[in-house]
Amino acid sequence: MSLDQRFAEAMGDLLGPDFPPDIGLAVSGGGDSMAMLTLAHNWTHRWGVRLWVVTIDHGLRPEAVSEAALVSETCAELGHPHATLRWHWDGQGNVMDAARRARLALIDAWRGALRHVLMAHTSDDVAETFLMRLARGSGVEGLSAMVAKRRIALPEGGVLRACDVSGDLPPVAQREPAFHVVRPCLDMTRDELRHYLRTLKGRWVEDPTNEDPRYDRARIRRLLGLLEAEGLGADTLAGTAHRMARARDALSARARAVWEAIGREVTNPTTGSRNGEIRLDRDGFAGVERDTQLRLLAAVLQYVSGAEYRPRAAPLEALLDRLLSGGGGTLHGVEARVHGDDLHLFREYDAVRDLEQPASDQLWDGRWRMHMAGQDPTGLTIRALGPDGWAQIAEKPAGASFAAARSLPALWRGDALVACPPLRVGAAGATLCPMGRVDLTLPGFLDSH
Repeated sequence: MSLDQRFAEAMGDLLGPDFPPDIGLAVSGGGDSMAMLTLAHNWTHRWGVRLWVVTIDHGLRPEAVSEAALVSETCAELGHPHATLRWHWDGQGNVMDAARRARLALIDAWRGALRHVLMAHTSDDVAETFLMRLARGSGVEGLSAMVAKRRIALPEGGVLRACDVSGDLPPVAQREPAFHVVRPCLDMTRDELRHYLRTLKGRWVEDPTNEDPRYDRARIRRLLGLLEAEGLGADTLAGTAHRMARARDALSARARAVWEAIGREVTNPTTGSRNGEIRLDRDGFAGVERDTQLRLLAAVLQYVSGAEYRPRAAPLEALLDRLLSGGGGTLHGVEARVHGDDLHLFREYDAVRDLEQPASDQLWDGRWRMHMAGQDPTGLTIRALGPDGWAQIAEKPAGASFAAARSLPALWRGDALVACPPLRVGAAGATLCPMGRVDLTLPGFLDSH
């Protein structure tokens, strides 16, 4: 079967049978993404879909400018709109991780009304990622192959600065809060895609960082060449990663079923509003197998903290042991306690005690959005309720605990508490919507990524 046929079948499985009128493509100029651009171009002739192409210039290599220009020229030849977005690294943290986050944030800001953005990950990428995570001691979750279609919902839509954008932008009408990353080339190899381009006289560039031993992926690529001779080539490793993905899905389904049986999020008995605290039936949790305990605990920690990543295995195991023995602890910005028949998990106060910002329609702690309902926010700030705010509440709400309430967002005027909306205390016109990420639900964290 030709690569064009395989691409068409993958697109049908992932997006068909009613294809969206517009689809985005992230194209770097490398062989994989340029081949995907050509495959997608040929595919549109049959299905009449309009392509919007974006290239991210990370500003880390001088060659990136000419690589973006190559993509732009190719798109002009093929008749597709193209935009280049520039990123400026602040020098903080791991550059590769920061670049990955920036790519998603910039694409989210660029995509407008687009609901799908294609990315050219291949089976080689799956194999390399498997080895990288194996070296870190990952379990089933980390060793599972990346999914072919993943929903992305970022905390806040970014804003593109005009000076960092060149080219054409997609329409912005009816923008949805989330989009899907679609990977139609996962069953294709890097060599196949380059052979496809060579046959069609296509152009691409080689990123020198792919050969730079300072980067993990470059070293892993070199190692794969050695492993091939021992029967551990990219195809074998990618196949194992896909089998691990099936195991992950089965384990996630089990964890979801347990959550539905023993878990709940605390809500206000009068209004039904949530406060971000999770409770698990202690006996029910203790009675399930350890892998499900770990998976559910990790999902709860990730949900309550709003963190992008799950906690690491060793501290997660240690916290589980403490909970099962009747103790508690903190991890991932979450405090866990045993109280009566339940396990209580809520935002750790120390993780938010210094977060303070003006009261406006924006996220606080990446999880709460303030709405003033016509009130003037001048002079008001949002920060954690803390011990001082708790002390100013004359009549404590029924069922509220001091430990969990301390980390809730509150509205302040100087040192005077104005309102703590999650507890329904204070100004009636102020509301804080929990979990600012639209799709941030616990079952979602038990799904595949």
